[in-house]
Formats: sequence, structure tokens, C-alpha cells
Amino acid sequence: MNTQLKEVAKVWPSIQSVFSVPHNERDYNKLVNMLDSLIDEVGNNASHPLSRLMETIGSLIESYESQNYPDIEGDPINALKILMEEHGLKQSDFPEIGSQGVVSEILSGKRQLNVRQLKLLGERFKVSPMVFV
Repeated sequence: MNTQLKEVAKVWPSIQSVFSVPHNERDYNKLVNMLDSLIDEVGNNASHPLSRLMETIGSLIESYESQNYPDIEGDPINALKILMEEHGLKQSDFPEIGSQGVVSEILSGKRQLNVRQLKLLGERFKVSPMVFV
């Protein structure tokens, strides 16, 4: 076994729950909560020391979701529109995202959702923020 692999083997018991593909809802929810915390910490800072960890956990979550949740057809804007329709919401029902004008720009594709908005939408609709990415 090479040196790097030996080092990983030493720490694996303490980190395997973070770096393992989730196989059930409990594991999945742990990773989603961890990703939420990482989003709060890292934000859009690609040079943050934890940005690659955030990317890795996002990939693990995406893998689980692709196997266990039906896709909402279309792009992130379409996903938001579908969820708004399903929940009977209007553009003015999102003060936490921004003014009705901001929401309108997001829905028309003129503005991108930021990390804070992604997290808030994920919490509101009880879905992974990745749905809106």
C-alpha cells in the first residue's frame, strides 16, 4: 500500500460518513445538512480551503438524488416555476429572495440565484439547493 493510501486508511473511520455515497435518507440528510453548513462558510469563494469539500459533497448528494428522486424537467428556472405553481405562489411571495422585481428577473433568466437564495429556496421547498443550480 502506498504512503498516501496508508494515511487515508488511518483517518478513514472518522471521515467515511462525509466521503461515502449515501445509501439511505439518513445518510443523504446528513450530507445535505453538511452541504448547507459549507455553503454558509464557503459561499462563492472558490479559493476557500473547503471549496473542494463542498464540491465533493455536492457530487455525492447529486448521485443519490439522481438515483432516488425524479428529476424536475427543465432548467433551474423551470424547476422554480413548477414549484411555485404546485404551491400556489406568486412572485411577491418571496420577500426573503428579494423584491417582486428581483424575483421577476430571476424567473426571466436576467438574474442568477445567489448562494443565499439557493439555500432559502431549498429550505422553503424542502429540496436540495442543487435543484436550482
